[in-house]
Amino acid sequence: MKTTYIKLSLSAVLLLGIYSCKKGEVATIERADPYITDSTVAVSDSVSSAASMTVKDKQFIKTADVNMEVKDVYEATISIEKTVQDLGGFVTHSNLHSNVISEDTYNTSGDEAMMIKKYQSENAMQVRVPTEKLGELLTLINDKKLFLNFRNINAEDVTSNIRYAEMEEKRIKKTSENIDQLKANKDKVKLDNDNMTEGNLQQLANMDTADNIKYSTVDIYIKEPKLRIAEIAVTNTRNIDHKYKFNFIYDAKNAFVEGFYLIQKIAVGLITVWPLILILGIILYFLRKRKPTQPAHTKTHEQ
Repeated sequence: MKTTYIKLSLSAVLLLGIYSCKKGEVATIERADPYITDSTVAVSDSVSSAASMTVKDKQFIKTADVNMEVKDVYEATISIEKTVQDLGGFVTHSNLHSNVISEDTYNTSGDEAMMIKKYQSENAMQVRVPTEKLGELLTLINDKKLFLNFRNINAEDVTSNIRYAEMEEKRIKKTSENIDQLKANKDKVKLDNDNMTEGNLQQLANMDTADNIKYSTVDIYIKEPKLRIAEIAVTNTRNIDHKYKFNFIYDAKNAFVEGFYLIQKIAVGLITVWPLILILGIILYFLRKRKPTQPAHTKTHEQ
């Protein structure tokens, strides 16, 4: 029992010593730069540890996904693009656009008006940077945020894939040597062609893997938290419409000409249907001729 108590006491002393050392190290950091807060140090350490992780004899394909709100999407986009370029990377996709929520026009004078647009800007970007610069890029992007919705960092271990690709290259090479020993015929040509195709596909996969290991892909989505308002000076279209809506002299002249054309069209129409008019006239003539006339004495009696 006494021995156990002594061991526990020694363990407690060691833990207190380690804690004191750690506390002294933190205090040293804070004295070195009093403007660095605990949260800033934590964010920086988190980014560097997740994005800059290296393991001996391991190969990783690293990707990241950042979704955050910024004060000005256009300004943040320009800054991120410049940062990526400075780090030796490049932008593969950038879709900056504004979603118009409402649009109203208010007349301010007889000739002028003001268009009021309420909109929200956003941008979906994809950039690629050297893998060793991924942590630095994420730290610089983090400085532009007003609010971070989420950030995902993924490191895919492709060491086994690389080893398998090397074995596949050896197999394809061995297959090629075996095909060369065959007699020349149609089957040999087909086997050689299929083996070359497989070898080309394997080389393409190897190049893609090497490129993805060298450059990390980062998807970035940024937007503004509140609506923005744009005031655009435009022409008072309603007044312009009233100005040219009606011209009496011009419209009267056109009406006179159109009336003359209408008379011509009616005359031409009557000429076109002259056979019908002739037949109708003949029918009326015979109807009147066949109508019986009343005797004269009947009229006198009625009077």
